[in-house]
Amino acid sequence: MRLMDKAETEASLPWPALRDALRGIFRQGCEAPLRHRHPLPQKEAAEGSLLLMPAWQAHRYTGVKIVHVNPANARQPGLQAVHSVYLLSDGESGRPLAILDGGTLTDRRTAAASVLAATFLARPDSRRLLLLGSGKVAHALAEAYAERFPLEEIRVWSRRADSAARLAGFLAAAGLPARATDNADPTGADIVSAATLSATPLLRGAEVAPGTHVDLVGAFRPDMRESDAALVARASLFVDTRPGALAEAGDVVQAISEGAITPAHIAADLFQLCRGEHPGRRSAEEITLFKSVGWAGEDLAAAVLAYEGA
Repeated sequence: MRLMDKAETEASLPWPALRDALRGIFRQGCEAPLRHRHPLPQKEAAEGSLLLMPAWQAHRYTGVKIVHVNPANARQPGLQAVHSVYLLSDGESGRPLAILDGGTLTDRRTAAASVLAATFLARPDSRRLLLLGSGKVAHALAEAYAERFPLEEIRVWSRRADSAARLAGFLAAAGLPARATDNADPTGADIVSAATLSATPLLRGAEVAPGTHVDLVGAFRPDMRESDAALVARASLFVDTRPGALAEAGDVVQAISEGAITPAHIAADLFQLCRGEHPGRRSAEEITLFKSVGWAGEDLAAAVLAYEGA
């Protein structure tokens, strides 16, 4: 069995190949139940979580991502709150094939899925990216968007100004046109990508200009949101998966509960976009919004790509 650490996992998932692998899994499909969540007792916090995200393609591969979320870890310097690994196995015999770094796999497949959606939904000439958030996923999003679009500007915002400045510095040192900004105003942005843990709207419908593509990554629970209902209602709404969005996507769930939209407002999911069943953006003036919560099929596609290319 192959053990792939963070560096090897990252090197095995280049952006173009990863987008192609995700496009393939959304075209072909696979079995991927909604994630299992089990509460874990914590000595220094109310509760932790064990998350299991399985997926399989008959006779080919099976995989499961095992995630521990331990909020109490934040009290211990240098210990992150989330740890995960991915186990890839032979789909016929069940023989374990590889264990990959789950955090790296998740960050990269999340960013690649956003950019895959943006190839259908953002204007091809998009040059200005506003990035809300400064964590690992935000870092991956900046790299993935810069690889695919002719970006001339990346503005980085975070509630913690020092964190935004640090990420902007890393990106600039890597040759990307990044700088920190002290507000989340979307004015002038062609693409706005948000990867935060916000429970209150950062983006409002009245503030987003025609032609903007909005990519919402962070609100993965019903009680979280990065946009107000007015933006969701104003935009053409796309999601990674309908079941996931209607069960977990706070931006969508709350807009429905507030009466701003109904489930029918979802124009298409990523399956339909990748299969050519919906054209995506229809005009240069259209506001498009992509809301993702993650799908275990993406993890499987990424793990297979990494394993077969290793």
